[in-house]
Amino acid sequence: MNATRQIRVSFEFFPPADAAMEQTLWRSVERLAPLAPQFVSVTYGADGSTRARTHGVVSRIQRETSLTGAPHLTCIGAPREEILDIARGYWRAGIRHLVALRGDPPQGQGDFAPHAGGFAHASDLVTALAGLAPFDISVAAYPEGHPQAPSAAVDLDNLKRKIDAGARRAITQFFFDPQVYLRFRDRCAAAGIAAPVVPGILPITRFPQVQRFAAACGASIPRWLHQRFDGLEEDADTRRLIAASVAIEQVQELTRHGVDEFHFYTLNRAELTYAICHALGLRPSAATAVRAAPRAAAAADA
Repeated sequence: MNATRQIRVSFEFFPPADAAMEQTLWRSVERLAPLAPQFVSVTYGADGSTRARTHGVVSRIQRETSLTGAPHLTCIGAPREEILDIARGYWRAGIRHLVALRGDPPQGQGDFAPHAGGFAHASDLVTALAGLAPFDISVAAYPEGHPQAPSAAVDLDNLKRKIDAGARRAITQFFFDPQVYLRFRDRCAAAGIAAPVVPGILPITRFPQVQRFAAACGASIPRWLHQRFDGLEEDADTRRLIAASVAIEQVQELTRHGVDEFHFYTLNRAELTYAICHALGLRPSAATAVRAAPRAAAAADA
């Protein structure tokens, strides 16, 4: 890896459902903040079920740390004007970065169906947000194709529409084979997509959980990865070591192919993400640590 290359990272969190999970979240924010991420995104539940909690977490990040908060905003569960009112509220609160997604319907409700008077596609949402204010908009990309897309070509066309509508970057769904991402990056370039396509990295905390995630989003799990975690169901310490090794190998292989930006799906846990970033050469920024850590710590104790 080129030691002079500037590696950039961003992190994803999700709104906590209870007090214990909230403490875990804020400890993770405190731990990761000194790595000076470009932004930290906060997810939005299916059908908008975590809207208030997403807003609360992002607002607190913006208010009590030096980090840039980036709430997810989806087409699900609300008409156009209601969604745009949420975006206007974010803008008034000083939040300039949004992750614009179509969103997934609640479990058991089948395929996506647009809300009456709502946005039918993420590209429509991006167009409206870009027209509303000069937001820094990120969108989703699927190296192995969205599970509901008729074909990989159609899915790639959809990604280009989102970029052309005003998104500044795409963040990929997680993957484990670096070649999956590299081939997708080549296809994006061939399709005329000039915006950065940032690889999404999922550190494996529990392998059965990752298998469920992969089945839901159409991501493949290589046979060798099954073999790495085979027999470790009751051995948490070895699982963590293997998980760190797998992810470090993955990101280092990508850096050898010129990748210098990564988005980490933290699952609100800091340890593995921090270790991977350390292996990438990132070190805590003294200035960021002084500004961010005390406020994040205060949030954790609140």
